[in-house]
Amino acid sequence: MKPLIIALALVLAAPLPAYAHPRTPRDLRQLAHQHGIKIGSAVDLAALRGEADYRKVLNREFSHVTAENAMKWESVEPERGVYTWADADALVENARRNNQRVRGHTLVWHNQLPAWLTTGVEDGSIDAAELRKILRDHITTQVRRYKGKIRAWDVVNEVVNDDGTMRQSIWLTHLGPGYIADAFRWAHRADPHAKLYINDYNLEWNASKIETTLSIVKDLQAQGAPIHGIGFQGHLGIQYDYPGDWANVMRRFADLGLEVAVTELDVRMELPVTPEKLATQADYYRRALTDCLGVRACREFTVWGFTDRHSWVPGWFPGQGAACLFDENLVPKPAYQALLGVKKA
Repeated sequence: MKPLIIALALVLAAPLPAYAHPRTPRDLRQLAHQHGIKIGSAVDLAALRGEADYRKVLNREFSHVTAENAMKWESVEPERGVYTWADADALVENARRNNQRVRGHTLVWHNQLPAWLTTGVEDGSIDAAELRKILRDHITTQVRRYKGKIRAWDVVNEVVNDDGTMRQSIWLTHLGPGYIADAFRWAHRADPHAKLYINDYNLEWNASKIETTLSIVKDLQAQGAPIHGIGFQGHLGIQYDYPGDWANVMRRFADLGLEVAVTELDVRMELPVTPEKLATQADYYRRALTDCLGVRACREFTVWGFTDRHSWVPGWFPGQGAACLFDENLVPKPAYQALLGVKKA
């Protein structure tokens, strides 16, 4: 019996796994470690280079990063055949130095395309056959450059309208719906180990968009296209109800075998800021993380910028803002504390 008693004593004395500790984590990195997920932020490359306080908070708090603009097509190939990788390279190198994983954003989108491409399609100098080759070469070149350095790619972004119809982008108009499967196949060929996602907004609650996106995923799977994940952008506003069925929507995609990620979360408000609005915002952030943690397949929780100093919201939603976890002076808001207090069910 003595060996058994000794063994039992050793088990009881062993440290609990991180997630079992009841104490509040000191920062978002520790929170991510406790829950076994990645917590990330989109990154403004000018701020990363030029603002030491921004860089310090980013690298202290986040275990995952997304290039806010640096990997979009107009940024990496502003002139045909002329690539500008400096910003994307800087993000990937900073992530390597700070033990962060990277989300590649985005390979195929209808926005932020270089003028040489859109003009060529409009004036007919780029026909459908050439457009398909251009898309294949773009995906292959970009994914291959970062092979082994990108955990997941948003392969196709925002391909469904709010009414559930397919978005009439240059890709659908000139290449037909098969461009989606092609994009996944080309990306997988360039980096077989990267997780490949379809990503969209309003997918948290919009029934028409949800059903169409589920159909797209099923069609891709039936074709044998390598799709691995679904990205919920999560651009919320406290003037609207919280999408209360979000966890169940996540599960519907997880049931298809997909990895799930919250990829672009922010929670905007009508200005001015008040304590009541900040409290509501904190509740929305808390509920979003709780929903993610309640779905086993949810592997990543990324905010679309962590400071109001560089938020995209005021430029797109006049009179709204204060959408991030930290204010303009990088002071954490109630939403930050709310995340730290989330416990896994």
